[in-house]
Amino acid sequence: MELLTIKEVAKRLSIGRTALWLLTKEADFPKPLQVTVGRKAFVAAEVDKWIASRIAQRDKVAA
Repeated sequence: MELLTIKEVAKRLSIGRTALWLLTKEADFPKPLQVTVGRKAFVAAEVDKWIASRIAQRDKVAA
């Protein structure tokens, strides 16, 4: 299982860290794991699945 840092997820989505934290408040966005007291990370597969669902939604709207 690959874990992504907050910075890596923000870069993967081409957004800033503040925008990323706003996304985490949405029901369908993956929640971060508390790895240690001062460290959170996201499961890469969950982030990739969320991105794929956004692409699928876009394709349904365009069709």
